[in-house]
Amino acid sequence: MPSASSPIGVFDSGVGGLSVLQALRAELPQERFVYLADNGYAPYGERGDAFVAARTQAITAYLRNVHGIKALVVACNTATAAAIDQVRAEHPTLPLVGVEPALKPAVAATRTGHIGVIGTRGTLSSARFARLQASLPGSVQWVVQPCDGLAYAIERAALGGDANSASAEVQALCARYLQAMGPFGNANGCIDTLVLGCTHYIFAQEVLRTLVGPGVQLIETGQPVARQTRRLLQGAGLLASQDPSLTSDAALHLLTTGDLALLRTAAARWLQLPANCCSAAEVPAPAHA
Repeated sequence: MPSASSPIGVFDSGVGGLSVLQALRAELPQERFVYLADNGYAPYGERGDAFVAARTQAITAYLRNVHGIKALVVACNTATAAAIDQVRAEHPTLPLVGVEPALKPAVAATRTGHIGVIGTRGTLSSARFARLQASLPGSVQWVVQPCDGLAYAIERAALGGDANSASAEVQALCARYLQAMGPFGNANGCIDTLVLGCTHYIFAQEVLRTLVGPGVQLIETGQPVARQTRRLLQGAGLLASQDPSLTSDAALHLLTTGDLALLRTAAARWLQLPANCCSAAEVPAPAHA
């Protein structure tokens, strides 16, 4: 049985969930974490719900059985939309936190009443997203834009290599999708709040900020997810106590089912973590993968 000293599991289809891991480490510095990037089967956002749900179940079982996690953070909007209800039903004793586009904070933040949402096609076309949107005030004007290819481009840019080409691809995709959404700004009729509905997108925030201007608020989910994780662990009596012998690097184990170089490069660039935190993993594939 997991104990307070057991690790917290975190997973995403790729390295975008490192943004959530960053927030979790800031909120819960005494905890151990196992992060899994399922790059071998990414991108989730352009796959069907059945595949994503099967993959999420396989990863949950792997993290519980192999790493003995005490809680799971599904740091992927697409996996949360497609599978979190099923995971919660099949693992009722596991504290579970998902991520979804931060629409409620955006409603509280907007002044013009016009809110933009960018995300993967899988997230934005999901029934879960539709329910969340329908639960909010009808006076808000939503501009919802699927961003095919953007998460993958951000990962390519993190890997380096032809960095200029990859960065140019991120810039071009951001410009194309934001232009399709309409004017941004604080004037009447303009989008003054932009929800980043994919965990990868925070790593393109400088590009997005340049394109939308300084007056537009960018809303992401890392900090609310970290606070909810703390609440659930506290309620379950599973918060770890401070261990003075536990170094920051020893508290982390980063895994990938795909390109190990990508994970190492992203971890170093975005979280300033050493390569020895990262290793390869094998998680059984769904039969229809």
